[in-house]
Amino acid sequence: MSRRTHRSLPFRLLLSILMIATASLTGVVATAGTAQADGCYTWSRTLSQGTSGADVTALQIRVAGYPGYGGVLAIDGEYGPGTAAAVTRFQAAYGLAADGVAGPATFSKIYALQDDDCTPVHFSYAELNNCNSTWAGGAVSAATAKSNALRTMWKLEALRHALGDQSIRVTSGFRSHACNDAVGGAASSRHLYGDAADLGSGPHSLCRLAQQARNHGFNGILGPGYPGHGDHTHLDHRAGRFWSASSCGI
Repeated sequence: MSRRTHRSLPFRLLLSILMIATASLTGVVATAGTAQADGCYTWSRTLSQGTSGADVTALQIRVAGYPGYGGVLAIDGEYGPGTAAAVTRFQAAYGLAADGVAGPATFSKIYALQDDDCTPVHFSYAELNNCNSTWAGGAVSAATAKSNALRTMWKLEALRHALGDQSIRVTSGFRSHACNDAVGGAASSRHLYGDAADLGSGPHSLCRLAQQARNHGFNGILGPGYPGHGDHTHLDHRAGRFWSASSCGI
């Protein structure tokens, strides 16, 4: 090795370090404040009242837990007043500008809240199905049952956030007919549709869960005081409202 080559090594090493550091800094600057998508879904336009499409449907699923007391948000792909109100409540819940328009800041928050399989970060398909791995054997197709469970999870995420981001314990979700029969479930149980979740006590009492759930899009709420529900709070998406938890004032 020549003397000239040997003497240039420290300089070349320093130059390489500086180039790496500069590239890293540039990357940080380029992405700062940018709404980063994930492996699940990427919104490509701002959504507001009057827009429609699959991107509106995807948004509605994620804000369906914010319809207001006793409300249920229609998942229909149409950005109407109900969707705008739900988006406004979602934005307010997370400290965003609450204008009812879903743009980069709103999408960025949703990206932060969801995993690559579209489930919210604090819930999983496994939690909503301890019956089987296929979602088959219920009252609807496996695909519908799994889709219903996803919608349930986003409402549970809203419930969890409203309760101070403390954990919520799901004790039962989807059931096939065989699983439902094994636990003595009702023949018409909403668990067969994949749109029901039973919650156990934990950081929050069963009554607290039932009371708060009235704000998050659940038509069915059964809890302490309703026969057979002294040890859990049941939430579902039946067609019409039926709330009964007399020990909780519901």
